[in-house]
Amino acid sequence: MRIFTRDELRTLTTSPQAPCVSIYMPTHRVSTQNQQDRTRLKNLIRQAQESLQAYGLRPGAAEALLEPAAGLLGAIPFWKDKQDGLALFISPGEFRYYQLPTAFESLVVVAHRFHIKPLLTFLGGNEFFVLALSQNAVRLFEGSRLGLSAIDDPEGVPKSLADALKYDELIKQVQFRTGTGSGGARGERAAMFHGQSADDTKDRLLRYFRQIDQGLQDFLREAQAPLVLAGVEYLLPIYKEANTYPHLLDEGITGNPEGVSPEDLHRQAWALVQPHFQREQEQAAARYRQLAGTGRTSRDPREIVPAAYHGRVEFLFVAVGRQQWGDYDPGANQVHVHPEAQTGSFDLLDLAAAQTLLHGGAVYAVEPAAVPEEALLAAVFRY
Repeated sequence: MRIFTRDELRTLTTSPQAPCVSIYMPTHRVSTQNQQDRTRLKNLIRQAQESLQAYGLRPGAAEALLEPAAGLLGAIPFWKDKQDGLALFISPGEFRYYQLPTAFESLVVVAHRFHIKPLLTFLGGNEFFVLALSQNAVRLFEGSRLGLSAIDDPEGVPKSLADALKYDELIKQVQFRTGTGSGGARGERAAMFHGQSADDTKDRLLRYFRQIDQGLQDFLREAQAPLVLAGVEYLLPIYKEANTYPHLLDEGITGNPEGVSPEDLHRQAWALVQPHFQREQEQAAARYRQLAGTGRTSRDPREIVPAAYHGRVEFLFVAVGRQQWGDYDPGANQVHVHPEAQTGSFDLLDLAAAQTLLHGGAVYAVEPAAVPEEALLAAVFRY
């Protein structure tokens, strides 16, 4: 599965060749509803073809452009183990898709650039990761406020202690069994080691965790989302000693994660990360109120879009489910607002959000009533 990171955002927004087709739709995790999902995608592809023809493509050219998406309709393995939502991006020479734990509203956008605003929940303030550690397995999850999605076999991350150390005999020598010693105030699994010293065991675990950390460095790259550890209590401080990911939360989920469902892991992880997200958003809103009237804030797309493009936006609030159509000429640094969508126009809110993220700013995709001054978007400028 491909997760959506700033690298992916950069790929989608760096000079794509028009026309760009963005398709969003909800999907179902239950395989018996696959046919319903395939039918929905077929209808959205038909809608995209009509939009491409309105854009100026001939029917044959529109059908050819959408062929990679249409090819998914009969790809039975593709429809197994789905998540809650599917996002597809098609342009000449480009086809990318993401399966994510968000039930997107069905949407088709054809424009000069890809429409990425529905993905802001994964870059704009409430995305996180969960790393579940045990002796027998390592599981990595990507999450949002809506749920967790397992990331299958991330490259470079060992799957188990034996896999990391290439030393199967260690599993036989180091035996873990459940205990209820005085150190387990919550009844966590206590560890008993046989055949080697505690220091030797910690050293081997540290080597194991350093290999996991190295794999995560390669996999997460520019991700800035919080990482929550889940594992038996004695493992967490050892992993923190090996960790180099700068967004690891101090508090983790204690207890053996083997056999724990993604739903239970999400419930426990969200309880840890939600206050973190809420504090950040409240601080950004307070900053907006503090600077209002000083020239350091704006709710005008004509001012915000160029500022975002040139890296001036520090915080951006953007209303989800709303669009402001228009276009932007970077050469002339001019924004034109359109009362409704027309050929060649795109969502200015989408552009402002993408450029803010690419320049290291923070984006809060919120309900319209939560945007300062109840605007469609509101920005705090760096200068």
